[in-house]
Amino acid sequence: MKTMNKIQTAAAGLAVVLAMSACGGAATGTSETEVRKTQNTRDVSEGVQPDAAAVALLPESYKAKGELTVAMDLSSPPMTFLAEDNTTPIGVNPDLARLVAKKLGLKLKFENTAFDTIVPGIDGGRYDFTATTMSATEERLKVMDMINYLKGGSAVAVAKDNPLKLTNDSLCGKNIAVTKGSTQQLKHLPNVSKWTCEEKGQPAINAITLPNVQEALTQLDSKRVDGVFYDASALAWANDQQPNHFTILEPRMDTRTNTNVAMGVKKGSPLTPALQKAIQSVLETPEYKESLEYWGLGESAITEAAIR
Repeated sequence: MKTMNKIQTAAAGLAVVLAMSACGGAATGTSETEVRKTQNTRDVSEGVQPDAAAVALLPESYKAKGELTVAMDLSSPPMTFLAEDNTTPIGVNPDLARLVAKKLGLKLKFENTAFDTIVPGIDGGRYDFTATTMSATEERLKVMDMINYLKGGSAVAVAKDNPLKLTNDSLCGKNIAVTKGSTQQLKHLPNVSKWTCEEKGQPAINAITLPNVQEALTQLDSKRVDGVFYDASALAWANDQQPNHFTILEPRMDTRTNTNVAMGVKKGSPLTPALQKAIQSVLETPEYKESLEYWGLGESAITEAAIR
């Protein structure tokens, strides 16, 4: 089989890599608009000016360095992935991280790293902050200050046309894939299993932990798992990029939790006040809503950068 073309490679960050026809031409079902998005390396922060109040809170060591390092797992469109050039970070999170850096008057350095290594990296001082669609769990809050920047949500993908007739409330005893280190693995699936199944005398949902969502969707396509529990926006993107491989259950899963996602910085860091002020400033810009609308997430906007 030939090597996947660039469009498919960009889409593969969340598209179903599967054992499919990956030979030449654009990915089947990929629209011109979607192709342009994978090619578009625009910088939404161009022309955005620093926020004086945020800069005033910035520790002198950061001002002297002139740069922030942000950790991201660049494998989850439309939130965080690489453009077709295989170099430029694009998506909602890169857009917003660039805006935050501009509000602080600093340059931004991206570090592409596996999701489950980000929190230890922040705690160990390898990265200044993270913006990678991460929610504030009790475990994360032990080592990080977390600042809300948009609303998230989770959904379940099942086999095309849902032959098992699954619903969010009928996953008991089913093999449901989650990704290692994700909120779905650490918090949401255990809780959903408890109140929809175990407390009603039904068998627990069987969580199948996999390294990334590409592998999870591949196993769904080959019927080795019954569903994939993941970020709703990312599943929607994958479905757009590779249609007719799976069905997303509606509505989104009710996890009985706050669905806000947050940027993270080492707990008690002197950077926290400046970062919070910069994020709040970003939420008030037209570029914030422009980015969310561009990536199909207009309903995810929030107005308060609350510290958790």
